[in-house]
Amino acid sequence: MRASTIKTLTIVLFLALISEGYGKCLLSDISVRQSQTGVMVKGKAEWSVSITNKCSCVQTNVVLNCTGFQSAEEIDPSILTVTLPPKLGFVKPGQAINRDEVVSFKYAWDNQFSLNPISSQSLCP
Repeated sequence: MRASTIKTLTIVLFLALISEGYGKCLLSDISVRQSQTGVMVKGKAEWSVSITNKCSCVQTNVVLNCTGFQSAEEIDPSILTVTLPPKLGFVKPGQAINRDEVVSFKYAWDNQFSLNPISSQSLCP
């Protein structure tokens, strides 16, 4: 093969590999931040949670690991629905989370829970 043909094939292969990953969100594109509010609710510290979609695509079916999660404060189920064991948390169930959209809620407990994203689906054009 000629050098120009090899170069062209290499470029085409490279672009094909890039396009496969383009437009797909990663779990690392879901940012979960927590901080104490300084408020006490029923004798428990209140925590503020902000979940942000950092992907360029819309994400749906965002699920958090909510192992051990409890709250003395009611959480709006349209924002976060936590199942019984195995304690999965569905963020905005049935709704999309747009790029840079922040979904927030508060909970109250003695300690901060690790609310790590474990799955999501991306909807890319």
